[in-house]
Amino acid sequence: MNRGILFLAMGCILFSICYVLLERRRIRKMTQRIEEMIRAAMKGSLHESSFDETQLSRLESTLAHYLAANEMSVKNLAAEKEKVNTLISDISHQTKTPISNLLLYSELLREETLSESAMESTAKIHDQAKKLRFLIDSLVKLSRLETGIIAVNPFAQSVSDLLLAIGEQYKPQAEAKGLELMVQVTEARAVFDKKWTLEAVGNIVDNAIKYTEKGTVTISVCSYELFTCIQIKDTGKGIRESEQAAVFGRFYRSRDVKDEKGVGIGLFLARQIIQSQGGYMKLSSTVGKGSEFSIYLPAVP
Repeated sequence: MNRGILFLAMGCILFSICYVLLERRRIRKMTQRIEEMIRAAMKGSLHESSFDETQLSRLESTLAHYLAANEMSVKNLAAEKEKVNTLISDISHQTKTPISNLLLYSELLREETLSESAMESTAKIHDQAKKLRFLIDSLVKLSRLETGIIAVNPFAQSVSDLLLAIGEQYKPQAEAKGLELMVQVTEARAVFDKKWTLEAVGNIVDNAIKYTEKGTVTISVCSYELFTCIQIKDTGKGIRESEQAAVFGRFYRSRDVKDEKGVGIGLFLARQIIQSQGGYMKLSSTVGKGSEFSIYLPAVP
């Protein structure tokens, strides 16, 4: 009797051990298949398999359907994005000559003897044509950056050369408004693409001059262990705290400057350029006292 109970207990233990080992093996195989599905989905090469009707396999099947749907959504999004980028390129190509002609003829009209109202209308046509050209050029640059047609090439170089180029480019614009553009000479180095970073910093400096009526625009540099920071500080009207995150959005324009010239894409493009090089941007601003934009570029090791 006792011997029979002992054999029965041993049999139950052996059966339990075998069952646990089989279940562990089955779960391990299913986990491996799920991992393979996720990797395939990441590579864009997911193919569904046949599953049985156990609860674990239903989970596997549900995950496969989700990944397949997600992969399709990513492909559709990429296709739509490509269509938009192609459309932007086509618009840029088709409008280049008409916009150039608008600028040329408006400049010729300004040399004629016109009435005061006609001269004012001509100046507005010229300004709007320049605004349209800037908008289209910015959209083309942005679409090419996002699709990788134009790639940034960051490498270790002097920050001083970049800032001197900025100072030379924007000093006349600042002096025309009676502002002082101050550029700090520095020996700091950073990892960046000079052409694209020049455009990013230039967009911020252009905004600083545009929205500052009196005082200074100062460009300085701070060096940290991991980053080199370019700071653009102005004494302009400032940005409300509630809008400081939104100003980096595409086409966003603060209600305080909606009547000023601009299309609301400069800061968005600047941030995209800096992020594509492994950097980031910060904003600190006080209404009525000015703003400070900080551009952090990877420091030279």
